Amino acid sequence: MGSLLHPSLAALAAHIVERCDREHPADETLRTTLRQRRGLARRDASRVARAVFAYFRWRGWLEEDGPVAAGVQRAVELAEAYAAQPEGFPPQEFTARAVPQWVDRSCEVTDRWARTLQREPALWLRARAGQGDALAARLDATRPGPLPDSLRYDWDEDLFRHPLFQAGEFEIQDIASQAVGWVCAPQPGETWWDACAGEGGKLLHLSDLMGNRGLLWASDRAQWRLEKLRRRSARARCFNYRAALWDGGPRRPTKTKFDGVLLDAPCAGLGTWGRNPHARWTTTPQDVAELADLQRRLLVAAAPAVKPGGRLVYSVCTLTREETVEVCAAFAAAQPEFEPLAFANPFTPNAAPAAQQLWWPSETGGNGMFVAHWRRR
Repeated sequence: MGSLLHPSLAALAAHIVERCDREHPADETLRTTLRQRRGLARRDASRVARAVFAYFRWRGWLEEDGPVAAGVQRAVELAEAYAAQPEGFPPQEFTARAVPQWVDRSCEVTDRWARTLQREPALWLRARAGQGDALAARLDATRPGPLPDSLRYDWDEDLFRHPLFQAGEFEIQDIASQAVGWVCAPQPGETWWDACAGEGGKLLHLSDLMGNRGLLWASDRAQWRLEKLRRRSARARCFNYRAALWDGGPRRPTKTKFDGVLLDAPCAGLGTWGRNPHARWTTTPQDVAELADLQRRLLVAAAPAVKPGGRLVYSVCTLTREETVEVCAAFAAAQPEFEPLAFANPFTPNAAPAAQQLWWPSETGGNGMFVAHWRRR
């Protein structure tokens, strides 16, 4: 970024930081503000965006009562110093400052995880099935990722405007989310339900793995998310799905029995804190408790849709015990007709297969993720 921001850009970044709170996440506030600054050069907008995220990433190192603009400049300095010489920061600094103190009661705050949180996140792409090498040859600044058809992108171009993206040749999808699709491994001709589909990133991957053959159901409680899925699916040429609202209750959107159900549940998102540093300071233990209760209820509501011999996959991009192993323990106690089904770790193929796996960001190179896998007897 350069050692210091121009004072006018630092002031703009500080203005954005001061507007951020629980109801106004940093990424949304940033987009809204920069959209209004029509005369701002694209390069300067990029510098402001990185400075805002640097502020929240390095907030634990900043003076609490100091001027925000000065804090922004200090965060930029820290980010550049860490990128140039990460070993220059003592280990105890990371575990003490990178996340709020309450996190230590919900998951293990290791030096390795905390250091990962302080790096700028990688951008991951997913090519259409079997087209990873061909896409890499056509798209500059990419290198192969650890999963089939995954690519890491090492530039700052706005890929949403790229002709190859507009033509549906790739999706921007974190590597951990791509791994969930490979765990599901849906086969052509099968019927699957993406129960919390959101805007459809994982559903599009499932469709691609199925060769657009078979049937997918997508549900979410928000109609606007399903509308975004409709637009994304048209661009990605995904035509084998149906969408319906579902509030998470016992009345499911269809009476169909599925070969597989993916429940990518709402969560506290600790696994995304490297990419979304503002959330570190707005998420609370109460959020974790409420979301764990919701996750338990969603699993119980979705499970009856799995046909005998079918599979249920539970995924959350969080790392807390309450939302991962404790949710699974409650489900196992209430649903004895589901047996754990071990699967290979996509990031550590030599590890012993397990039915529950926690992938740390330091392991994936992207977000952290927890995945559990069952088969209905």
